[in-house]
Amino acid sequence: MTPLDLVLTPRGVRFCGRIFPCTIGRGGLKPVKREGDSGTPVGTHHITGMFFRPDRIAPPTPWAQPIRIGDLWSDDSADSSYNTHVRAPYAHSHEDLRRADPLYDLVLLTDYNWPKATAGAGSAIFLHQWRRPGYPTEGCIAFKRAHLHWIARRLTLGTRLIVENQL
Repeated sequence: MTPLDLVLTPRGVRFCGRIFPCTIGRGGLKPVKREGDSGTPVGTHHITGMFFRPDRIAPPTPWAQPIRIGDLWSDDSADSSYNTHVRAPYAHSHEDLRRADPLYDLVLLTDYNWPKATAGAGSAIFLHQWRRPGYPTEGCIAFKRAHLHWIARRLTLGTRLIVENQL
C-alpha cells in the first residue's frame, strides 16, 4: 500500500496521509458480492473514470466526463450491457446517473466487475457523496461532499481502492 491508495479502514478511507469518514453498503463488506445484496465488495479495485454534473459543479479533473440527461448505469444482470454506462431509452433495470438529489453530482467509477461483468456479481460500485454521516449505501462508498471533491482532485485513473475484510 502507498499513500496514493484509497484504503478503507475502520475509521474511514485513508488517502494522501488523511483519513476521510465514509459510509459503506448497508450489507457490510462482502468477500463474495451479489447483485442486490447492498454489500461493499472486498478486494483491490481501481478508479476507471469520473462523472460530474456540469450544471452543478466544475470538472474536478480534465479527464472527468459530464453526466448528460439520459445517462444511466445498467444493473440488469440478464442484459448484455450489465454493469456499464448506457443511455436512455433503456428498457432494462438501471440507475439514473443524473439524479435530482446531489448524491451523484460527482461519481468516481471503479473496475469492480467491469469491463467484463459476471452476471449477478454486482454492479455500480461507485465513490459518491453521502446522504448524511452514517447513512449506508447500496454497496458504494460515500463521503462528505467536500471530502469527495478533495479526493477527486488528487487521484488519477488507476488509483487503487483497497477494501479488506477486517472492519
